[in-house]
Amino acid sequence: MIPPTSPHLARLVEAVRANCQISDARHARNMTMCTYLLEMRELHRWEHGYALDAVLSRADVGEWLSEREAKWDAIEHAGYRPLPVDGELLDPYAAEAVNRKLIPQGWVYGAGVGRFGKPQFFLGELLREEWREGVLVLVAGREYARDLAPAPAALRAETIYVRTDPLQRLLWERAEMWSRRSAGGALKAALDACGFADEPMSALKRMADAETETLILHELGERAAGKRLSPAWERMLEGFAERRAEIFARAARDHLADCTVTLPTLVARGASTSILLWFAGLDGIRRELFPRLRDAYDAWLRGDGGGALGAAAAAGAVHWRRVCDDTLALAARNGADAERAIEKLAVAGATRL
Repeated sequence: MIPPTSPHLARLVEAVRANCQISDARHARNMTMCTYLLEMRELHRWEHGYALDAVLSRADVGEWLSEREAKWDAIEHAGYRPLPVDGELLDPYAAEAVNRKLIPQGWVYGAGVGRFGKPQFFLGELLREEWREGVLVLVAGREYARDLAPAPAALRAETIYVRTDPLQRLLWERAEMWSRRSAGGALKAALDACGFADEPMSALKRMADAETETLILHELGERAAGKRLSPAWERMLEGFAERRAEIFARAARDHLADCTVTLPTLVARGASTSILLWFAGLDGIRRELFPRLRDAYDAWLRGDGGGALGAAAAAGAVHWRRVCDDTLALAARNGADAERAIEKLAVAGATRL
């Protein structure tokens, strides 16, 4: 992506990009090979400004990937750069202080630690800001700096960040995968509802708008869950060394957030496209842990008005609160063996609903 022509913003973009690459250098190769190659392909697409539907040259991607890995080898142990903002040098994690200066200029910056301890940074154009239940919501559009595998949304302190560029790319990838399989299911229904077959880019925008609201609701649910679980929960996540325990713990809290806020709100609003997209994204361990949702979804498709979904969410709010409490208790009791104990909990039948 071409940086802004303004010299002070260009310097800021350069610093944030450098920090993104340092983070990638330290953590990117910890991904599974399949995920790593897919994410690198999409980072290549973003950096070169290729359209979402452009066919990429394997040779070009391969050459770029080799160059990037060589650069990572050179910067892996470098320190994160301070950010030059309005004549000051600010800590790269001080997102609130940075945004106090950038938001009036129509920019937004995000920083924090994501899954598996990987620092994440981004800098982009601010589409809108609003307040929801006492939480500041910042919605970003076009981005000028980002790292590998960006999260479409995150709750940092009392601010929710939603990133529409990674969100649209994620939705496009899902639609691309579906087109190869020509399968049915929730994603096909959502694509049909948005008119994807006739106008894919317009449909993508409609889906992203719907998902933006769903992501905000989810992060509000995360905040509600965090009030009960934090700060002990966050300390537990930070202490994990193995991925299986962290994946389970995050899935349990995701379900708690969605059963508390996201699903009840979407059902109450009759937000059918958003519900379809939510179920299209229900996969992996989240799907395995909550089989009751599939029956509730089928009942909703048959026209029950969301009664089964509402009941499943209400039961889930109680169940996942207990599972999260049990997870925290295991972490507190088992010390160095906490992750092993949590991994056993993850496969126990009692965690399923």
